[in-house]
Amino acid sequence: MHAPQSPTQPVPVDRALPDVYRALLAVHTANDRHGLPRALCHLVHLRASQINGCAYCIRMHTREARADGETNARLDHLAGWRHMTDYTPAERAALAWTEALTHLGSDREPDIGALRTQLRAHFEDTMIAALTVEVAMINQWNRIAIANH
Repeated sequence: MHAPQSPTQPVPVDRALPDVYRALLAVHTANDRHGLPRALCHLVHLRASQINGCAYCIRMHTREARADGETNARLDHLAGWRHMTDYTPAERAALAWTEALTHLGSDREPDIGALRTQLRAHFEDTMIAALTVEVAMINQWNRIAIANH
């Protein structure tokens, strides 16, 4: 790889480590096979991106959710989902899980066991595992995107 034009120039992961980048994309392909609803994935991706302040990902996931039929009202209300009636109990459990796994090390220390119990009321363990991977991956992508701002 050539030297950057300036020491503050971003280092794009896709160009610097194309094999790693392809492997990260492959995780999504593998995880998609477990059937987590796309609408739920959009909500998870967007909520984690909001928390992490990743403007690039917020724009992208909002656009993708709309293209897949998500309503503007639900997208507009997502930041305050706990106080809105727009979301199903399953979505609320998934959003609580998303926030718990995104706010690591915060002073909010969620009760992971209670959150897992809520998830199990709506999802089988394979779906909970797939949801956990989605949350982990969007947090990773947020950090990669922010590093390139």
